[in-house]
This record gives sequence, C-alpha cells and structure tokens, in this order.
Amino acid sequence: MQIIDWLTEFGLTNQEATIYITLQTEGVLTGYEVSKLTGISRSNTYTALANLTEKGASNLIEGEKKLYSPVPVEEFCASKLRRLEKTAGKICKEMPERRAEYQGYVTIQGRENILDHMINMIMKAEKRIYLSMHKAIIGELEEYLAEALKRDLKIVIITNGSLDLPGATVYPSDKRMNEIRLITDSSRAVTGDIKDHSSTCLYSSKENLVELLKDSLTNEIELIKIRGDR
Repeated sequence: MQIIDWLTEFGLTNQEATIYITLQTEGVLTGYEVSKLTGISRSNTYTALANLTEKGASNLIEGEKKLYSPVPVEEFCASKLRRLEKTAGKICKEMPERRAEYQGYVTIQGRENILDHMINMIMKAEKRIYLSMHKAIIGELEEYLAEALKRDLKIVIITNGSLDLPGATVYPSDKRMNEIRLITDSSRAVTGDIKDHSSTCLYSSKENLVELLKDSLTNEIELIKIRGDR
C-alpha cells in the first residue's frame, strides 16, 4: 500500500504504519485484536503500539483491558509538520555557513530529488526562469511558477501545448516526455532526463554550462518562430 510508504516519511515503521491504518479503520482495539487483524506477532504488536503512542499516532485507554485509540490522521500529520518546521528552523539557524558554493558539475539522481531541486531553484530565483520540458513535468512545478510570477519574475517556457500561467511567455513545441532543461537567473542550470525509475540530471552554476543551455534554448525559440508555431 502506498499510504504505508507515505506514513514512513512521518517517522513510522512499516509495522507501525500498518497498525495505525488498522486502528483508523477499526477504531479502538486491544493489542490482541490488532495482532489478530494484522497478522503481526503479539510481541511486535505491543512494541509497535507503544511506539505509536510515543510518536503521537495513538492514545492508550487504561481500564480492565488496555485499549488503543488512533489519533485522527489530520491531527497526526499537522502535529508532525509543526515539529518538522520547528526542527528545520533550528537546523538552518545552527548549521555552519558554506564557505563557497561548489562550481563544478553535480549529478542528481532520482525523480523526486530532481523535482525538489528544480522547485528550490524556482523558489530561489530572483529575476528570470527559462524552462524547456514536457507539459506533464511542468504541471508538477506549476504552483511554484505561479508564485514566481507573483514576484514579477520573467518566465519563458518551451513546452507542448498551452499552460494556465498568465504572465509567462510560452512557446509551443513538441517535447520529449523525459527531457528537462531549466535555467534560473542566468546563473544556475539543470539538464537531463526525468523518469519514474532511472532519473539522472546534471546541475551546475558554471558559466559554460549555463551559457550552453541558454544558447540551446535561444536557438530552439528562433526555430519555433521561423516555423511559424508562434
């Protein structure tokens, strides 16, 4: 179940996530009932239930029998996010400053990591953003691009089809599903392929890569104009 993977990102183990889902489905249960419903051994079930209580995902009801009640999922997620935000603030405050940004070429692997990196580039951009990629991938960046437009950034996009991004300059062109190119502030660039299982991109702030991609995008736009697609 994908929801188990999502819950593990909130600090639960697979067994704890399975038990939490069972509690959410069934309601208040004893440890024995949880074990029977999930097929998890009783010893592991009681350990997981104790951990769930400690992690704020369940509450213990003392009585003739020990009962476990699930914390509503909205409350559990909201509490986790608040704690993560506080922790993130402390980490950013206490982390030593980097002496200088690495000027070489960095390989980024994994679809989610690449998307996160592009989102961070867009959020940090101060003047302009250039993108060349398939509309489906832009859809995953759209809310951050819309926010950048509210900050009066110049945004130029080459993609297949139209976009609901008033204020952006969009050039229609056939795009490969996986190929991406992104430049921000004429100082940072990322290029490569983004796929579900084998995504790899190259990121750099080196001038030669940025200029190479800028020239490539400029030429692509000129060809679109010549063909009369715009």
